[in-house]
Amino acid sequence: MVEREALIPKHGCYRNLKSFQVAQLAYDLTVRFCERYVDRFSPTRDQMVQAARSGVQNIAEGSQASGTSRKTELKLTNVARASLEELRLDYEDFLRQRRLAIWAREDPRRVNLIARRCTTADDVAWWVKAVHDGHNGQGGRHGRNELSTGSTSSTPFTTFPEIAVNAALVLIAVACSLLDRQIAAQSEVFENEGGFTERMYRVRTSRRKS
Repeated sequence: MVEREALIPKHGCYRNLKSFQVAQLAYDLTVRFCERYVDRFSPTRDQMVQAARSGVQNIAEGSQASGTSRKTELKLTNVARASLEELRLDYEDFLRQRRLAIWAREDPRRVNLIARRCTTADDVAWWVKAVHDGHNGQGGRHGRNELSTGSTSSTPFTTFPEIAVNAALVLIAVACSLLDRQIAAQSEVFENEGGFTERMYRVRTSRRKS
């Protein structure tokens, strides 16, 4: 028996999307970084936090909207991608204006951070401190075997801006790459299957025939 096409397909599982998870981590890092390193009266602070938040929120909203509008899903996913690009530029400006280095794509620290698959801002904070201390982020998952047992709440994002910003840039690059692939896949589905109107027609025609 051929399974009937659902009028409203399964949708809204955005928490399972890797793009959402990495964008959310970049958002958490951005909030921490701005609280510690960007003047609270600077408009850049609010802009960075809002750009990071927009990246997360639009992925979620697009996923939720996909049930009845592939077009809206595609549009919002692209908005998320654009917001993260804006955030990337703000971080790069921070480094450039302070004559700090932007790590090259082939920098082993970038590769190491990606391989660690950090899931929380604390994970990244431990990694930042480990790199600063000359351990290159190697060791246990959270880097605790090469760190002191003291608190890390005030050190990684205030004392080590170059490493912290480059860590954020690595995560943003990963999120952008995932979103590029997501947008390409959504575009293909929209081209091949159309939107909600086309699905309504197919479902109604199928029901009438059966």
